[in-house]
Amino acid sequence: MAKQENRRADGGGAAGPGMAFERPIRELEAQLAELEELSARTQLDITDEIDALRTRLGEAIQTTYQGLSAWETVNVARHVERPVAGDYIQTILDDFFELRGDRVYADDPAIVTGLATMGDHRFLLVAHRKGRTTEERVACNFGCAHPEGYRKALRKMRLAERLGLPIVCLVNTPGAYPGIGAEERGQAMAIAENIYEMLGLSVPIVVLVIGEGGSGGALGIGVGDVVLMMEYSYYSVITPEGCAAILWKDGERTPDAAEALKLTAADLTALGVVDGIVREPPGGAHRDPERAMAEVRRALLERLDELAAVPTDELVPRRRRKFRRMGVLEGRFGT
Repeated sequence: MAKQENRRADGGGAAGPGMAFERPIRELEAQLAELEELSARTQLDITDEIDALRTRLGEAIQTTYQGLSAWETVNVARHVERPVAGDYIQTILDDFFELRGDRVYADDPAIVTGLATMGDHRFLLVAHRKGRTTEERVACNFGCAHPEGYRKALRKMRLAERLGLPIVCLVNTPGAYPGIGAEERGQAMAIAENIYEMLGLSVPIVVLVIGEGGSGGALGIGVGDVVLMMEYSYYSVITPEGCAAILWKDGERTPDAAEALKLTAADLTALGVVDGIVREPPGGAHRDPERAMAEVRRALLERLDELAAVPTDELVPRRRRKFRRMGVLEGRFGT
């Protein structure tokens, strides 16, 4: 079975290398590149200066990324050089065979499904696909799936249940596509049906938010026995921009909205919404994609091993209890 072709980034309209909080890091990187270029084309021995600058750069990255705000985290999650579904398929899977179409309307490229192997595990992969180049991003609708994408995902998940295969879902979407055509074809119903059905599938499900986890678009493939987030991903009922527009009608309040939404991996782990954080290399996955993807592979294999030991008849009750425990109300209605 062939793996997907690996493709490089050229931008695509998302957050990119120009993030303001990274300015000191970029300045040091430029100085380091200049010194390395000077060393390569001359006989000057400036090894000590280069090593010292590398140390300063590492310290700057560590300091900057230890104190990211929620809005800065959102920008890292949207970085154009951050690994996307195609990169994970190419890099961490030992084999992959794509399955297409919902057998009702069309094949939605914004969601990719297929049979995969990784280590000792065979499973069904379901992932939001954003694409890497501008052309791919447009073709994949920037990861915003239509109803046929969610119906495709559910059809393949039912197949996995019949075959006794675990399911791994990689979430990376700003939200489901809100266009008229999608609404006419039952967008809300498709997402609701996926949530309902995933709560009852009798095979293990591991969910990992690798970038953006936006609203119902994320939940449509986001119900699992284990829900993980990468360190600089976000998971939210709405984008910070949308929240600021609704609450304050002021785009300048977007950072405030991001903070209030509690959308970071640390916030959501503390709230009990997610079960764990997959750590990223210093400076985020876009700085060292290979290392980040290796950590994802390790985390997924670990969770698949754990779930393989859970008796089948315990999976569904345990999964349902997990989601029922979320959102406990306090106050005059009791707890």
